[in-house]
Amino acid sequence: MTTPPRLTKATLAVIDVLTAANEADPMWGLRICEEADLGPGTVYPILERLAEIGWLTSYWEAEQPSGRPRRRYYQLTGAGRMEAAAAKAARESRRRRWRPRGTAAPGFEAP
Repeated sequence: MTTPPRLTKATLAVIDVLTAANEADPMWGLRICEEADLGPGTVYPILERLAEIGWLTSYWEAEQPSGRPRRRYYQLTGAGRMEAAAAKAARESRRRRWRPRGTAAPGFEAP
């Protein structure tokens, strides 16, 4: 098993977009940016890190379409889906331990 990446809010957003994608409608970089509401300077390094640890594969569009550059498509691997789900569950478990439900952070108590 590889060491999972830090699951920042941005990384989780990218993983969520990729998890929701299907093979019939693959995701490319700028579409991931739009759906995750993040800039390319944030998304592309995340995609690179996910690929380095084996959670993600990518491939180029087969033919050069007219009027736009070729797209590079991204999808989670089977292992990537399982690892991402396990990492998200572990993160949520840690969050629940640190802040029980109904407990507001200092300064954010209800009036």
